[in-house]
Amino acid sequence: MDGNTKPGIATNALQGFKYFKNIFPCLKRFHEVGNLKNRKLYFDQYLTLIIFYFFNPVLTSLRAIQQATTLEAVQNKLGVDETSLGALSEASTVLDADLLLPLIKELAAQALPLEKNPQLRALQQKIVAVDGSLLRAVPEMLWALWIDEDNRAAKLHLALDIERQVPIDARITHGNGSEKGIVREAFLKPDTLYLLDAGYAEYKFFQEIMDASSSFVVRIKDNAVWEDIAANELSAADKAAGIIQDSIVKLGSKSKQNDIRHPIRILKILHEGDGSVRRKARVSSKKTYRTTDSNYTFLLATDRTDLPAEVIALLYRKRWDIELFFRWFKCTLDCVHLIAHSRNGVTIQAYCALISGLLITIWTGRKLTKRTFEMLQFYLLGWATEQELEEHLTSVQEVQKNACKG
Repeated sequence: MDGNTKPGIATNALQGFKYFKNIFPCLKRFHEVGNLKNRKLYFDQYLTLIIFYFFNPVLTSLRAIQQATTLEAVQNKLGVDETSLGALSEASTVLDADLLLPLIKELAAQALPLEKNPQLRALQQKIVAVDGSLLRAVPEMLWALWIDEDNRAAKLHLALDIERQVPIDARITHGNGSEKGIVREAFLKPDTLYLLDAGYAEYKFFQEIMDASSSFVVRIKDNAVWEDIAANELSAADKAAGIIQDSIVKLGSKSKQNDIRHPIRILKILHEGDGSVRRKARVSSKKTYRTTDSNYTFLLATDRTDLPAEVIALLYRKRWDIELFFRWFKCTLDCVHLIAHSRNGVTIQAYCALISGLLITIWTGRKLTKRTFEMLQFYLLGWATEQELEEHLTSVQEVQKNACKG
């Protein structure tokens, strides 16, 4: 055997197809989508193979997926025929990725509420964290504009439901795609409280969120300018949360005050870190500080003047849930490895990754964990029995039930 040739995939390395039966009904709607008269690989079959790829560590490339379609067990269990590499590559360019968005929203609605904090559960708005994350692209992906021809990237824009810990909307753009623009065009809905980082700190954008009958908690730059209107007294709980100032202000300099018509609430918060660990300097223009000190202050802006200051601080801490999701998306699902190079193909891969995460959340009734994902992979590899997988899923469901009761 050629030293550069990877060994073939054995049938016994691809097992445990039971859970994929739950996927087939929701993908069936895509079977006849598009002009497929001359194609033998249907949209639902392609999606099934991509989702199967995420769950099975044996499959590491598009070529591996193609080889898997030559196995009789895969053909019978997944309902696919032997497929060529060319057909898989073509499918990523001609099958419409945007058709998957309604399915993502439907699956998200099936997920159980996971937020246990009574202060957040009592809010009258859906809590959504929004952010973008780069996916490194290869130089030949000409559409994936970023730094230069040798440094290209796609960007995943994501809206994460904090109560259910699931993605509810997503878009793929080139690396320089406008994050605020995607929220304006696609994510902005009424009766929603948006948790945003400093990259979204634009006063006109704040007004647009309020005009949509929604709210925001956003970090703003440390050199922000405002005129004080009133100062709120801090409670013991506020001070314990690190809040050192709570003010109602007219936000913006004179040239910017017309961008936002309503008074805004500004919180100044002290973050106390581990003094024994030196923080790395921040260099991104989106960040509001470059200090390497472990202790620092930062500013939050919100239109919610009715909430205790400690709850506003808690809401901003929940924004980091989307950063943890991106970490899971990239490191656990390994979605940094792109198996398609077209924008449509990358979008299909990203949406299938989100669908895979949604399925795990629905099956387990709890937020995504690496341990549960590994257990599903052990099952698919034949290392864990169906009974052992069922016992694991039952145990995590019981943990979630007990946590909710508590």
